[in-house]
Amino acid sequence: MEAGFSTLTAWSYGLASVGFAALSLQLRACSRGGLRQRALLAALVSSAVWAVLELALALTNHPALVVAASVADVLRIACWYAFLASMIASPAGGTVSSQIRPLVIAGAALVCLGLVAHILKALGGNIFGDPTRLVFIDSLALSVFGLVLIETLFRNLPADSRWSVKPLSIGLAAAFCFDVYVYADAVLFNRLDADAFSVRGLVHALVVPLVAVTAAREGDWTAKVALSRRVVFHSAALIASGIYLLFVAAAGYYVRLFGGEWGRAFQVALLFAGLLGLTLMALSGSMRAKLRVLVSKHLFSYRYDYRDEWLRFTQTLSACDGPAALRQQIIRGLANMVESPSGAMWLLDPSGKQYVQSARWNMPASTAAEAADGELARFLTRSGWVINLEEYRSLPSRYGAFRLAAWLSAIPSAWLVVPLATGDELTGFVLLGTPRARTDLNWEVNDLLKTAGRQAASFVGHMQATEALLETRKFDAFNRMSAFVVHDLKNIVAQLSLMLKNAERHKSNPEFQQDMLMTVGHSVERMKQLMLQLREGTTPVNAPGAVDLSEVIRKIGRSKIGHEPAPEVHLEERVFARAHEDRVERVIGHVVQNAIDATDKNGSIVVTLTRQGSNAVVEVHDTGHGMTDDFIRERLFKPFQTTKQGGMGIGAYESYQYVQELGGDIVVESTPGVGTRMRILLPLHEMNAAADVAQKAVA
Repeated sequence: MEAGFSTLTAWSYGLASVGFAALSLQLRACSRGGLRQRALLAALVSSAVWAVLELALALTNHPALVVAASVADVLRIACWYAFLASMIASPAGGTVSSQIRPLVIAGAALVCLGLVAHILKALGGNIFGDPTRLVFIDSLALSVFGLVLIETLFRNLPADSRWSVKPLSIGLAAAFCFDVYVYADAVLFNRLDADAFSVRGLVHALVVPLVAVTAAREGDWTAKVALSRRVVFHSAALIASGIYLLFVAAAGYYVRLFGGEWGRAFQVALLFAGLLGLTLMALSGSMRAKLRVLVSKHLFSYRYDYRDEWLRFTQTLSACDGPAALRQQIIRGLANMVESPSGAMWLLDPSGKQYVQSARWNMPASTAAEAADGELARFLTRSGWVINLEEYRSLPSRYGAFRLAAWLSAIPSAWLVVPLATGDELTGFVLLGTPRARTDLNWEVNDLLKTAGRQAASFVGHMQATEALLETRKFDAFNRMSAFVVHDLKNIVAQLSLMLKNAERHKSNPEFQQDMLMTVGHSVERMKQLMLQLREGTTPVNAPGAVDLSEVIRKIGRSKIGHEPAPEVHLEERVFARAHEDRVERVIGHVVQNAIDATDKNGSIVVTLTRQGSNAVVEVHDTGHGMTDDFIRERLFKPFQTTKQGGMGIGAYESYQYVQELGGDIVVESTPGVGTRMRILLPLHEMNAAADVAQKAVA
């Protein structure tokens, strides 16, 4: 045997040995132990042994392996006969029926004759003539008889049982047909065709996946055998690619053989064209779709592997990080289920009166809108159907009185309308384009699309609810900030109103005029700060710096001179705190103003500034109405809680939050009818205080 053919033979039978051995181990681990299972396992094991012996023969050319491989081939066929006989026998696997008894006897006779012929050939005997020719004739008879058994099996099976054994029957019939060709040629020319014999192992290896499919379909053969559609799809694609490449190689061989001096050049060009064509087919979505449909339709009882479909669809929806991405992924997920290359989604607009296109994938943009109470929306809500536009155009009577919208009929690639519904509410619908491969829309496809549409609608509803919640939170934050600003404006207005009230009496007083100008300037500055805060948010724009609390308290004291009682200010020394001057002034001013509001004209209010460890302490002590412990604990520092007429309950909450942000605290001691002592603790700013103040003065 030539080296090239020896290598090809080794690869061929090596592949067969691996395939049969792997399936044997799988069935041995999962077998239930019945007659058919044992017969199938014996056939697979014997086929693996035969392939291993042929592999060893191709690698070593040892004479003893010729006899061993030939005998193993006959015994392998005998095991397949036994398996086919067990299939033709009674369903319980019991006694062989009388109708097939002659077939069993004939098969046993052919097997015995084959063993005798191989032994005579090995010993060199010629009792019955040329032993080699006798071997060829018997091998041909064994192959033909195998086809007879397969035909008998398939013809006598009930119609509803043929589906499960169809892959096995096709595979074995193809293998026996190939053997008929090989041994018929050998009988005619009294020699084996080396080319055909070298690929015989590969031909028999192709039977392995078909046997595995039948084992998976026959539930009483194995306990755990199950084939993944993905594995079958890739296996089928690999087999198809192999057959295609073999065809290209054969064509290239004959082109080189008969092409004369141009033969080799034509062969190279043909092989390159073949590889290019294979690459184009492998990358073609249409070819993959057609192969997937072919595998699902002919090798499985159900079209979909629901576990994989659901996990893939759920993962597709969960991987999105925004509403736009989610809507497009829903389209792609639904389209991939039916091999559709395009789609678009219509959802309710903010007005809730019409459905508008909100996302699209490989489909042109559309300005068409469908009324929320239109015929399409009512039909989808009422029926929950997936509308097949091809079916509607050919058989509109199936949809009753429903009439398709003109804008939908005008889209040339429109194929399916999938509703997105949660309960009785239609969230929207998805329009899918014409599929890459012809797809039959049976009950299974419709149910999968409807269920996936419901899940997609729940994701859309969740996303819309999340968006609404975020929008509500933004409005809540804006409203809260506005409440703070309104509270501060109320204080500014009160201060300006008091100044205006006293202006009539003190308008000729130069000191009052100067104080009035300072107050107006201060109010304008505060209003500017409030406008800036309204634009930027509640968080201060600049970082905290050194604030001279002594100066802040003096300014507050001067602004409250016209009030009764006017606060007394006691300052021992200059104390700097780490804060924002305008906000600290508002906090202390708010506490002082509350003390004024809660104290009678004959009472007293004292404001002091001291140091306590690492904190500056601003203490406001009044002899006002006081507060109960319950009010201090449960209401004082909560928003919209107040005891004053016309108060908003914002100032104390804002003051407390700001002091907490600085790392300080507000401590309250109060007795109803006696008075209140509020201590504001602010962190000291010892280092670089002078530099901060100097920088502020320069600014």
